[in-house]
Amino acid sequence: MLKKTGSPTVFILVLMMIIRTLSCTVTDESRKVHIVYMGLLPEGKYSPSSHHLSILQRVIHTSSVENSLVRSYKRSFSGFAANLTSHERRKLETMKEVVSIFPSTTLQLQTTRSWDFMGFHETVKRKPSLESDLVVGVIDSGVWPESESFSDRGFGAPPKKWKGVCEGGQNFTCNNKVIGARYYSSTTYGPISARDDMGHGSHTASIAAGNRVNGASFYGLAEDVLAAFDDAIADGVDIISVSLSGDSTAALEQDVISIGSFHAMVKGILTVQSAGNDGCFSGSGRSINSFTLNETKFPLVYGRDVSRHCSEFDAQSCMAGCVDSDLVKGKIVLCYRLEGVAEAYKAGAVGAVVRNTVSNNASFVVPSLHQLLATQTFYCNSRLTVTFFDRDSRVEIFKSEAIKDFTSPTVASFSSCGPLSLAPEIMKPDVTAPGIEILAAYSPIASPSDGPLDTRQVKYNIISGTSMSCPHVAGVATDVKSFHLEWSPSAIKSAIMTTAWPMDTSKNPAGEFSYGSGHINPVKAITPGLVYGAGKEDYIRLLCSLGFASNAVQVISGDNSTCLTNDFAKTLPIDFNYPAMSFLASPMSAFLFKFNRTVTNVGFSNSTYRAKAMPSPIITVKVQPTVLSFKSSYEKKSFVVTVEGGGMPHGTMASVTVVWSDGTHSVRSPVAVASINTDDV
Repeated sequence: MLKKTGSPTVFILVLMMIIRTLSCTVTDESRKVHIVYMGLLPEGKYSPSSHHLSILQRVIHTSSVENSLVRSYKRSFSGFAANLTSHERRKLETMKEVVSIFPSTTLQLQTTRSWDFMGFHETVKRKPSLESDLVVGVIDSGVWPESESFSDRGFGAPPKKWKGVCEGGQNFTCNNKVIGARYYSSTTYGPISARDDMGHGSHTASIAAGNRVNGASFYGLAEDVLAAFDDAIADGVDIISVSLSGDSTAALEQDVISIGSFHAMVKGILTVQSAGNDGCFSGSGRSINSFTLNETKFPLVYGRDVSRHCSEFDAQSCMAGCVDSDLVKGKIVLCYRLEGVAEAYKAGAVGAVVRNTVSNNASFVVPSLHQLLATQTFYCNSRLTVTFFDRDSRVEIFKSEAIKDFTSPTVASFSSCGPLSLAPEIMKPDVTAPGIEILAAYSPIASPSDGPLDTRQVKYNIISGTSMSCPHVAGVATDVKSFHLEWSPSAIKSAIMTTAWPMDTSKNPAGEFSYGSGHINPVKAITPGLVYGAGKEDYIRLLCSLGFASNAVQVISGDNSTCLTNDFAKTLPIDFNYPAMSFLASPMSAFLFKFNRTVTNVGFSNSTYRAKAMPSPIITVKVQPTVLSFKSSYEKKSFVVTVEGGGMPHGTMASVTVVWSDGTHSVRSPVAVASINTDDV
């Protein structure tokens, strides 16, 4: 295979699994699209489509059975999507081969120098020849294949294991970088292809696996998701990146991403998903990048001071008719409202700074509809700016420069938090990664400002959101796999979590429930020392512990697994072999929890690890045994972590860190407890 001879920051070959729309419409209002999940594909001779139609024929007593079938899942697991009445749904629910039935819903797209910020510089050791044999599947809104970020210069033919196709639609051409494309649409209107007309898909794909492009700058849909998983697994991807989120309270067997991720795990594929942008209890953070103004400096004026006839509130908000062009021309205007950007543009300003709300702790570049550079700044920063105005009106904004920000990383206030409602004992999120002001590829037919009147075309765009964090983690996971091709998805996840940079609870009040194990550290993740492994049997145990019936477990797993054996019946969610440990405690009550964990040695053959639990004034943590000695690689050792405490008021949390160290590797595992009523989760 031809090796990549260009920049060493080139990531891997990329498969684009495209979702054009994430919901569908039906003409019969009494019918709605439902997903019927039927678990693993049966072994031997089996025709999924015929089986799905025969099932529908048993519940739909009309001649329109085939028209009711929207899609069959038949490559990696079994199931189908169909237009059903409530009566037909109830009849299907009684069938033994059906695990779950749930409505198809619309999933949300979770919409610098971010790799440098994570410590993944151009000089970091890489394995380009192995990276080029790895495939990343991206489930998103499409891709713009002509982007320089997806150029295949220097790439050889796709990996021999590749089983996918290039079905991107009219005028969509794959290459040796974008080696495959599929599109999924349950609607029939408009042009249908894998070409990105929103910009979101191109942006996330180029973060995870795009080429480095010098001089890149920003100019001043549920049945389909499951189908994408079905194809991605069968096509032979190594990592799946999903910057989508649905209902966080949905049961596991009714969540398409959970279903797809389980079957991907069985095939050795790690799925990386964004946490969501629904916000958290509280937090503190700041953008790591500023905007530049081409070596030029401009005076900064306050909206309150450039109006001659408006009230103070309207003036400082830069409301319509309040901005005096004689006072703002050639200057940058500070406004309290986003709508003020348009007014500043009309008045001749060269830029605008908009104050964020109190609850939003991040700063953003604003992709204004107008040819005007604007930024939305952290609330506290804008208050400081106003204070400067009150003291000295001669304020200027200078060209930005890269500096070390000692308050970073912190979690943006829009980032969703744990604990996980279905299983609080499994800490979520897992890690944090850059998601503010990320510059990456964009679709030239998508509006950079999402404005219907914005006709500008840009090759790159700056976007913020957990959607941007997700592909960073997918990229790191792919890099880890290039060094350890034999590692399971759980081992890769463990390596990323246990080597993450510690974060400051004082700057993130929700603590580990907002940032998980910490901020991702790509370089350390390659050599974690120990990993927490979990395979198919472990996940089956978890399903049993969450109350799944044996019949459902057997259909999902495709084998004779049962929750009735003593071993499986006694399993608790808290015993799932996860790199992090968490639980909920009743307010003002004493508690004692024990976590059983097993680690695998992936470091030095002969090594001894000693445990250390960081002290906490609220909870007491004991590790037994405190020493683990290994004589060979991939040897396993088990230990128990006991956590005691009590008297925590409702709504508070406490945490400690358990570290296993051999003097070279530090294997960190957070232990977090939240004092909260279970009804509030």
